[in-house]
Amino acid sequence: MRKVLITMVALAIALCGLSAAAQAKMTFKFGHIAPPFHGQSKGVDAFAKYVEEKTGGKIKIKTFPFGQLGSERSLAEQVQAGTLEIASVTTAVLSNYVPQVAVTDLPFVFPNRKIAYKVVDDPEFQEKIFGFLPAKGFVGIGWTENEFRDLNNTKRDIRTPEDVKGLKIRVMNSPVYMDTFKQLGASPVGIPFPELYNALQQGVIDAQENPLYTSILIKATEVAKHVTNTDHILTECVIIVSPDTWDMLSEKQKKIFKEAAKVCIKTNREETAKQAKKMFKLNMSIEEYCKKNGVKVIDLSPAERQAFADAMKPVWSKYREIVGPEFYDYFQAKIKEHSK
Repeated sequence: MRKVLITMVALAIALCGLSAAAQAKMTFKFGHIAPPFHGQSKGVDAFAKYVEEKTGGKIKIKTFPFGQLGSERSLAEQVQAGTLEIASVTTAVLSNYVPQVAVTDLPFVFPNRKIAYKVVDDPEFQEKIFGFLPAKGFVGIGWTENEFRDLNNTKRDIRTPEDVKGLKIRVMNSPVYMDTFKQLGASPVGIPFPELYNALQQGVIDAQENPLYTSILIKATEVAKHVTNTDHILTECVIIVSPDTWDMLSEKQKKIFKEAAKVCIKTNREETAKQAKKMFKLNMSIEEYCKKNGVKVIDLSPAERQAFADAMKPVWSKYREIVGPEFYDYFQAKIKEHSK
């Protein structure tokens, strides 16, 4: 009997050892839609490298750029279902599940890039906005981004809100984007991104809104040579983790993931800034490209930009109710706090 007991104990210890060994190394997938050369993609790769290094190889992150695992909506739903461990999804798409994240998509809400970064990097603000995610099946741990968005059209120079009226414009299929351009008197259309160039070329649309760097890379500026650096919306993306995956991690590993998220956004922004100075493949700056290719770029004066912000106040009021007055007012207070 004693021998049997000893054997059973030894077997239990062995099984525990096997279980511990099985859990010792984990491999997670991280999906996003940015192309491999993009600053966002470089940031995600830096995230993966940091996690593997700091966990001593116990956690390996495999990155899947350029929509290899599906569209942003699909990525979000996979994370919700627990079939994908990590993804980076724009707040524009994520707001379909968690309306509160749309607050960072409000048009012309950030006075400039410096203040925008101070707000979204604010630990208190992150805790508050990410606090809305778990109820919908997501754990938010940080950001990636795809730059401020600009206007690019085939018709005319744009300096005032009135100049936008009547334009047929392709926007992301997100309520706040649709509402923004309806408020400006345009006709927003939710055309899929891969169809954008042909839609411009064939006159199906007159305009599109993307970061100028993106517009050049997709060759939109070949057919739409009027550009205004509006910086109307900062395209922030939340790094979301499946709750089941998050629960598998120790407190130390969770801390490493959050640190990795900071490394990710820092790398993302640095790479984006580098690429603006000398664009990948084209080996020239954005300014040089535009001069060489007859693309007219307009920079708004502070007064012109303020006119757009004033025109957006009805949109802000609408989303104050959607995201909740308390959270909206808190967000605006953060902008004022970091504007001092």
